[in-house]
Amino acid sequence: MGAKTGKEYIERLKKANNNIYIHGERVNDVTEHPGLKGVIQSMANLYDLQFEKPEKMLYTSPTTGEKVGTTWLQPKTIDDVMARREAIQEWALTSGGMMGRSPDYLNAEVMAMGVSNELFAEADPMFAENARKYYEFARENDISLTHTLIHPQINRAKAQSEQKDANVALHLVEKTKEGIIVDGIRLLATQGGITDEILVFPSTVKKAGEEDDPYSLAFAIPNNTPGLKYISRESFDYGKNAYDHPLGSRFEEGDAIVSFENVFVPWERVFVCGNSSICNRTFRETNAVVHMSHQVISKNIIKTEFVLGVALSVMDAIGIDGFQHVKDKGTEIMLALEAMKSHLYRAEHNAQLDKWGTMTPDFEALDAARNWYPRIYPRLVEILRVLGASGLMGIPTEADFNNPDIGAIAHRGLQGKNLEGYERVQLFRLAWDITMSAFGSRQMHYEYYFFGDPIRMGMTYFDNYQAKDLLKDRVKDFLGKAVKNTNSNFLNV
Repeated sequence: MGAKTGKEYIERLKKANNNIYIHGERVNDVTEHPGLKGVIQSMANLYDLQFEKPEKMLYTSPTTGEKVGTTWLQPKTIDDVMARREAIQEWALTSGGMMGRSPDYLNAEVMAMGVSNELFAEADPMFAENARKYYEFARENDISLTHTLIHPQINRAKAQSEQKDANVALHLVEKTKEGIIVDGIRLLATQGGITDEILVFPSTVKKAGEEDDPYSLAFAIPNNTPGLKYISRESFDYGKNAYDHPLGSRFEEGDAIVSFENVFVPWERVFVCGNSSICNRTFRETNAVVHMSHQVISKNIIKTEFVLGVALSVMDAIGIDGFQHVKDKGTEIMLALEAMKSHLYRAEHNAQLDKWGTMTPDFEALDAARNWYPRIYPRLVEILRVLGASGLMGIPTEADFNNPDIGAIAHRGLQGKNLEGYERVQLFRLAWDITMSAFGSRQMHYEYYFFGDPIRMGMTYFDNYQAKDLLKDRVKDFLGKAVKNTNSNFLNV
């Protein structure tokens, strides 16, 4: 089949009739639901873009000869790594980087696990072959994926096997000749129910061992599998137009609780079954985390450029771009952007072939960037909010401008240095949707926890930092030489 169009994406969703609940009701047609249709249309636009820019977004499948999405590509050269990044950023430009779970994120993960699959063979060679075949299936059919990774937040101080209700979390119930039966809850599926399939990530556990093996699973199944339910949070697409809610009306992806009620998973879709050691090692040993991080940093560069562009536009709109403190705030965003670009440049240009023949970016650079961005993005949003000041509060809707009784008043009273009232309010509504709306607040929270708790991530980064001993030895050597030189000078006196 090859790459799909936006129309085909929507037709698949209609046909699948996924079991999704939102606002307390089951959704009969996700493509028409007011809280979902905006992001579904945005997703459809991404798939159409593949055919509008085929030279960048498509490549020839190595197995079928069909044109498939570049974001599925297994890179073999540094040029391939850059080509994947260009496709990733082309998609990110459509949303200003505000669609965090565009399809390329999981495409990168499935590619990495599919070509670096030998880890799964430790339990059974079948699982490695399953991962390889699933990558090919997903690539050739342009499968859109959601995923789930986290166990329910019940008692974080205890392992899943130690919880008072140990059956709440997704767990293995039974192995059969045809497959496995699983039951329980997982969090937190972004775009849950508006994609073709769900990938249950190999969730890491506090410690590998038999007690947590029943919770150690990885598999992929269609979203309309019997017993699978998505319970979506409140939608932040409030049915407003793109003038009033320029981001929330189009890119509100949603997040869902996933319920597995004695769900059957055929063996050919299972990658890990009851092996906590493999789960704990999957992302690093398959290099999946490297390729996923490459996608994320590529996307976040576009996001930072977008925030900077809005900040510069706000400055220009109300004539504050000449003030020192304003320029200093703009400089903060610029420095963040250039630092992210430098991390990405190093990651790509220091890429090396791994043992599976995949050109893999330098993870040290990507790891630094993915640890830093959650700490800096809230500051970027704060800068934009401070620049907008009270202008982010006094923003009427498009309907106000269209009302003959008050439209002219709003147009005149809200004009800027270089913009008429209607255009200035449109810009400030965009800044508001980044900083103060429900959509914007979720974006900031989302970035902060993208790869997990930033404090725990920082601890891991600290523990794994390779240069610690080298740097301490330099200091020891420096002090030793200083003492030696001091003693020598003392003896010469």
